[in-house]
Amino acid sequence: MALGGRMPAPVCLIENDDSGTLCVRKEGKDILDGITEPVVVVSVVGLYRTGKSYLMNRLAGQQSGFALGSTIESKTKGIWIWCVPHPSKKGHTLVLLDTEGLGDVQKGDEKHDTWIFCLAVLLSSTLVYNSLGVIDNTALEKLHYVSELTEHIRVKANPSQDKEEDESEEFMRVFPSFVWAVRDFTLELKIDDELITSDEYLERSLKLKKGTSPQIERFNLPRRCLRHFFAVRKCFVFPRPAGAGDMKRMEELSEDDLEPEFLQQANTFCNYIYNCAEPKTLSGGRTVTGIALGNLAEVYVEAIRSGKVPCLENAVVSLAEIQNGRAVEHAIELYMKEMFERTKLPMDPAELSDIHEKAEKQAVDLFITMSFNDNEQSHQTDLMGRIYNTYQEMCYQNQEEFLRQCEDIQRNVFESLEEDISDGVYMKPGGYKEYKDLLAQLTSVYRDSTRSKLMSEEVLCKYLKAKEDVGKLILQSDQTLSAAEHEAEVERLKNEVLQQRQKGLEEQNRLQAQAFEDMQRTHDEHVNQLMHQMEREQERLRRDNERVLDAKLKEREALMQQGFQEEASRMQREIDSLKADMRREEASQPSVFGTVLDTVGTAATMFLPGFVPKVAGMGLSFLSKLF
Repeated sequence: MALGGRMPAPVCLIENDDSGTLCVRKEGKDILDGITEPVVVVSVVGLYRTGKSYLMNRLAGQQSGFALGSTIESKTKGIWIWCVPHPSKKGHTLVLLDTEGLGDVQKGDEKHDTWIFCLAVLLSSTLVYNSLGVIDNTALEKLHYVSELTEHIRVKANPSQDKEEDESEEFMRVFPSFVWAVRDFTLELKIDDELITSDEYLERSLKLKKGTSPQIERFNLPRRCLRHFFAVRKCFVFPRPAGAGDMKRMEELSEDDLEPEFLQQANTFCNYIYNCAEPKTLSGGRTVTGIALGNLAEVYVEAIRSGKVPCLENAVVSLAEIQNGRAVEHAIELYMKEMFERTKLPMDPAELSDIHEKAEKQAVDLFITMSFNDNEQSHQTDLMGRIYNTYQEMCYQNQEEFLRQCEDIQRNVFESLEEDISDGVYMKPGGYKEYKDLLAQLTSVYRDSTRSKLMSEEVLCKYLKAKEDVGKLILQSDQTLSAAEHEAEVERLKNEVLQQRQKGLEEQNRLQAQAFEDMQRTHDEHVNQLMHQMEREQERLRRDNERVLDAKLKEREALMQQGFQEEASRMQREIDSLKADMRREEASQPSVFGTVLDTVGTAATMFLPGFVPKVAGMGLSFLSKLF
């Protein structure tokens, strides 16, 4: 289920505990635990007192929410979260992360700022960097956190030692898109009297200088990092929103009080985020839900607390361990809730099967949504088994309840016959005909009373089998019958019992056929849901690869135009390698799908032998004991 309703206000997700160490707040984690939808995560970072929170409030569609403040004091501490229904992506939640302002002189903790910046990068799908004035060398130097990302974030747990690998491609795959929001911008976007776009302004600001001196290396480093780490880069320039006197009360200003040019740009910015910001994914194109995002925050914060470098590959493994177990538990809880709320035993097995089908579909859908990196389908196999066991137990209870009802009816209907037998009423000449006629009459009454009830023929079969010896005894004592009539009646009794047994077997065959149908439907549901999920992941992985490839092609072109031929050649080698990887991934896709089908199919055959006998086998076992 998705987040119930709109959050009235932001809450803290990550803060410093009493010892000054980062920790995840339960209140914020609980909010994310209630979101099973994919999340589009937009975080804002930047120096303190640069108006970051105002942009996030606009994205939330609210005038206020994230603390703005009106003094030089930084208001936001840690990372705060606000989750709202996504305005344009149905079935998605927009998660806004407002981060503590960087560079607060009162705080004086550069390491803390670095970790806040790293967490914003790791958790978001779109990173908004907010700054004042212009994009110049000073502004880029203040963005030194970008240059330090490779020191504080690792992509692979065991990077190859045998060959040089350009990590930029790996970072580019998993890092968010980058949006630079330049506030209080007063210049004209012109170069040599020609108008340029804000995106062109950003890319021009990221041009590299030729040379190898320490000064040039320092100049190029933040620019190179932005170009190599963030495949998608966007820029917005905002004029001053209001007069100096009004800036202190931004939360109180209506849109009529804002400068029209600022308001127009703010709306353009919001529309870009709504329409272009992608859902959060991890390696392999795996989409992240709110629950997974909360678990991911805990994994990264725990790595930082323990003094380790957060590793994306390890995070995927850790997240899978946490997420998949919970996915199974949540799915089976949903299945049982749906089954118990909608069933009232005893009921028609076909109706029970329909309820099972709908409940299972919901459960599998929830599992697929919540599960993460279940490459061997071990957790999905576990879910299949637990659903099978729960359903067969309910079918068994359904049969037991029908059995109990039919036995009660049988006792009531045949009570007079039992009394007559006990009193010896039929132990006389002509008594056998009386006995036979009453037995036939009561059998008809019983069938009319149990016409729609499961197990009715089996209960009747058991009763008639029990009366077989009694009938023979009455037959033998009736001297009015000839030897031929006596022999014919013995044969008739035998055939009648066999016919009744056949009716009981037919009833059980119908149950068995229903069980196999349920089994096949279950298998198909698991396979279909899993294949759709894998297709979505493959499509997202393909798009991620194309995004990285497009960024590298543009980078190679820029390097060639700027005279960096050696770097352009190196970039071409990376492009060729990436294309080869994409071809291999595309070629391996059918075999991966085939392996998944085999795994789920094998799991289904494992459960089938134990599934059918308990559902339909109770009566079969009973009938086999009678004959």
